[in-house]
Amino acid sequence: MDLKEKIIEVKSYLSQYEKLNQALSLIYWDMRTNMPSKAGESRSEVLEYLSGESFKMITSPKIGEFIKDLSQNKSEMNLQERRMLEELERNYNETKKIPKDRYVAFVGVCSNSELAWERAKKENDFEIFKPHLEKVVEFQKEFINYWGYKIDKYDTLLDKYELGLTTNKLDKIFSELKDGIIEILNNLKSSKKTIKRDFLFGNFDTKKQKDLSLLILEKIGFDLSAGRLDESIHPFTTNFGNKDVRLTTNYHEDEFTSALFSTIHEGGHGIYEQNISDNLENTGLQTGSSMAIHESQSRFYENILGRSKEFCSYLLPIAKKYFEDFKAVTLDEFYEAMNYVETSLIRTEADELTYGLHIIIRYEIEKELINGKITVDDLKGLWNKKYKEYLGVEPKNDSEGVLQDTHWSDGSFGYFPSYALGNLYGAQIFHKLLEEKPEVMDEVKNGNLTEITNWLKEKVHVHGAVYTPNELIENITGEDLNPKYFIDYLKNKYYKIYNIK
Repeated sequence: MDLKEKIIEVKSYLSQYEKLNQALSLIYWDMRTNMPSKAGESRSEVLEYLSGESFKMITSPKIGEFIKDLSQNKSEMNLQERRMLEELERNYNETKKIPKDRYVAFVGVCSNSELAWERAKKENDFEIFKPHLEKVVEFQKEFINYWGYKIDKYDTLLDKYELGLTTNKLDKIFSELKDGIIEILNNLKSSKKTIKRDFLFGNFDTKKQKDLSLLILEKIGFDLSAGRLDESIHPFTTNFGNKDVRLTTNYHEDEFTSALFSTIHEGGHGIYEQNISDNLENTGLQTGSSMAIHESQSRFYENILGRSKEFCSYLLPIAKKYFEDFKAVTLDEFYEAMNYVETSLIRTEADELTYGLHIIIRYEIEKELINGKITVDDLKGLWNKKYKEYLGVEPKNDSEGVLQDTHWSDGSFGYFPSYALGNLYGAQIFHKLLEEKPEVMDEVKNGNLTEITNWLKEKVHVHGAVYTPNELIENITGEDLNPKYFIDYLKNKYYKIYNIK
């Protein structure tokens, strides 16, 4: 069989594998949005069974044969085919190291853990979640032993979300980021600027919020004929190919910005997925380059674009049509309120400036937990201590403290750094966008985001996972990831808002 025929055979197999995983994702989406509460146990059994089938497919001897045959012809392959082989081999080798029964058991533990987290958050009681989290953490440690590590156990988990990233490299990046944020915060403390924002809090009908969210989603470029918006306790995005991308948000009747910016954030993820090239279907590459690159898009749309004065200029007249609360609000007041800086407890509600400190706290806690320096019993106390130290605030209860995020419930350790890295990637990409198209933000005032989304589609989205994060950022900007662009962006923006000379 020649190379062309072999690649067709591989893609045919991967098509079956991807369909199975799409079914798993659909069941997961339903579990988080529509499933009756009593269905949790039976749904976990379904997930365990299908996850076992998925495990069998990716660790099948057939995959080993594919890898062997393709590797012999690697010099004849184009870039996409080589990357398909690399991802297939990496996935195969990593998954094969885990015993099937342990993998299936882990899926069941995570399914029950997520349901326990939802209940614990509603009832404001970490003790409900703690025994489930302990099991998830033990599985993570067990899997690291299967996968192996060189210096730091946490490196193995970072690598799952950002290929090649290590704690040594991340410590340096986060040190520069933390210093930059604290410098700006200290300068803002000297400002006598008073920002009015009471109009963001009141009684905002959730039906109107949903209508506004859908309108804004379409305006930023999310195709609702290839996606939808639903509700969940913690907003997320999932997809079943680029023609079916599901977003969720969470509406708060007493607050205007939470659902709006959660929706725009998830919309950024969704636009990325919808714009990935059809040519990458059944290659294992029809996804983002990394979680940090994915976050660069969601946080670009949410903050760099969504909180810009140009977008506020477009948004305010629309907001006035939906809610009387904004009737007498000026553009400057609206823009400043959207970018008000205040150290706070909730990561997803944090302002653009202090957000990175929320991530650094989680990163430092995860490292210690995975390396056995602390236990799950220590989490609540350490969380509260770090929030007091870094942000000067203390949680009053578990729901606004250690229970506020869902990520640990499904074993997503190593994921949190992606959010802060996404800010860095996004600002660096934005800097390049303005270099190439210096007038592009002027169109945003009129609600025209087409040029921006098309530019991002060409530079980022269509490529899926063909390029590694390092390759992608270098292709776009000509250099490696550099925190200075984000820090400069923050200084330029917030010093103007707070009249810092």
